[in-house]
Amino acid sequence: MSSDKLVFDLSQEIEGSPQIFVRKDWINILDNMNQNYSANQVILDTSQLSNSNKYMAYRESYLSVPINLCLTCSVDRTQSVGFNGSVATESVAIAATAGTAAQTVIIPRACDYVMGLKNWFGTLFHSLTLDMNGTTIIQQTPLINLVNMFKLQTSLSWGDVQTQGKTIGFYPDTAQAVESMIVVAGTANARSTSGLGTSCNTLYPLTEMGDLSYVVNPVLGNTVAAPLLFSAVSQAPIGSGCNTKFANFSSGLGNKGLLKRIQGFAIDPEGVIGSFGAGSSFSSQKNTTASSTISQFLDASKLQQLYKGFIFNKGDGILQTATVATVYLKHLHSFFAMCPLLKGTFFKLTCFLNNSTTTFTIADKTTDVTSVANFYANTLGNYSALTSSVPVGGVNPLMLTDTSNLFGGASALGNGNYTASVNVGATVLTSQRGSAALTVPAVSQLSKSIYLYIPSYTFNPIFEQAYLSSPIKSIKYSDYYQYQVINVASSGQFNNLISNGISNLKSILILPFFASSDANGAQATGLPAGMPCYQSPFDTAGAGSTSPLCQFSNFNVVVSGQNAIYNTERYSFEQFNNQFKGCNAVNGDLTDGLTSGLFDEESWFLNQSYYYVNISRMLPVEEQVPKSVQIIGTNMSLRNIDLICFLEYGCSVQLDVLSGARV
Repeated sequence: MSSDKLVFDLSQEIEGSPQIFVRKDWINILDNMNQNYSANQVILDTSQLSNSNKYMAYRESYLSVPINLCLTCSVDRTQSVGFNGSVATESVAIAATAGTAAQTVIIPRACDYVMGLKNWFGTLFHSLTLDMNGTTIIQQTPLINLVNMFKLQTSLSWGDVQTQGKTIGFYPDTAQAVESMIVVAGTANARSTSGLGTSCNTLYPLTEMGDLSYVVNPVLGNTVAAPLLFSAVSQAPIGSGCNTKFANFSSGLGNKGLLKRIQGFAIDPEGVIGSFGAGSSFSSQKNTTASSTISQFLDASKLQQLYKGFIFNKGDGILQTATVATVYLKHLHSFFAMCPLLKGTFFKLTCFLNNSTTTFTIADKTTDVTSVANFYANTLGNYSALTSSVPVGGVNPLMLTDTSNLFGGASALGNGNYTASVNVGATVLTSQRGSAALTVPAVSQLSKSIYLYIPSYTFNPIFEQAYLSSPIKSIKYSDYYQYQVINVASSGQFNNLISNGISNLKSILILPFFASSDANGAQATGLPAGMPCYQSPFDTAGAGSTSPLCQFSNFNVVVSGQNAIYNTERYSFEQFNNQFKGCNAVNGDLTDGLTSGLFDEESWFLNQSYYYVNISRMLPVEEQVPKSVQIIGTNMSLRNIDLICFLEYGCSVQLDVLSGARV
């Protein structure tokens, strides 16, 4: 048996391995922006490190990024908008009606869960360039975060999510929770509790519960049996015997990933800890004395000193959350993952940031206490008007949550106009404050600048001599070329030349999104005209998701006149099984019991429809020959789509690890 050999090998071990390094120090260097990120970029250089006479491990290094989320409203909503944490919930008496006794319901007034971030902190980085000793070695590729998210989702395991997820702001979205409110913009129906267009922003993962007879929302709480509430808002729990015509999976019933990410950085010092209070076992009324809150252990001043993300400013018409995000360089680009230990190398890293501003309107919120059903049906606020601004043209990293009483974190928002922003730095940019904000946003007391943290190693001289026996090291990495195919018609064919000639090809990745060119016609997206799906604050698109149910048929990739796929793909399972499954995974997922990757076929089909083809298989003599790449296929979606295509190609540089000079 294999275990017998392991026992034998372990029994012969005498002593642990010798010390290769005699010292490891973490060094941090400040960026060059002087706390000003209004230009939506950050520049760092390693001039401080190039003369340190120590070996730098860029493979392990990371960026410490201060993030400021701010929500403001234009009118005083002290009660209907519970930004003031002193009003967490409110009891509302519902009069008795025929056949129904009088009841008391608890409605939320706090807005701790009103906004969060899309998957992975690195979504804030739209593109980057890297200069080494004055020569550019990483070219700028817009929307590079789309590729990086794909690589994370196909390479990480669920164990990685559990151990690293909170550190890097990563937890996969629940693809099955996607829903849609696609109507003609500007009409009376262009409003919804979950937002406009495609959305995946409900919070409570009901499908995680073993018993759906009674459900208490951990964010909101209620005292009423769940089936009654479901009936009131036209949501029936799975398995309740409801007569539905469509197997909607968990559509609209909770995006667990969004909930986990918000909980990861939005600590509220006034948040209550402990069990439910006296009375009904389903009561959300808790003991809200100071001794029952988080601040009895760590108050706001201590959280500031620790640089721990928390909600630091709540008042009439304003809510601010700050956090210090960790973004590993190896996740931003494969070059850093392949770097050996280097001494004396000068790098200049320039990153362009997805700072964003979103304005929206909450409307239709009224109060009707004549019955429980009327109360829950008429106290729902609806998102209506929407604008989204991302100056660099990238993904909007903001997520706004659902406003419904059952599943929403934004249920306390009253009627009014709002401005929400996400930006790097401690200060909310002037252009992001909102013209009618009641209160000027506060300055975060966490980190105010981006830092690069990098470990430096001091060798044991014996091992350093061995390392320098071959001082010229070759770094082989991948870079990307991006191309877009715009407005492919429903049931229409696409046949597009992606590149006339690129050498050392590795792969092609295609992401389909609903086309943004026709917001008011038959192909309406539900979003304002010209707004891409990945800039919607309700949609997870652009941060691990594509638009839902975007599938191809008759699909192939043609490289220099030869089909990369032997038999043109006609069916969805062919792409998943033959091309997609196992890419970037440990052993290509060929070894049962040792696998990685976070996609399954259901989520891939529903809302994560990446199309991936490996085109690297060729003879070595062919690698340096430029080749054309063409994609062909049929859009099976009933909506027009845009395709964002990334061609991966191999690059290499040679360095002298002792001097840092490029060879």
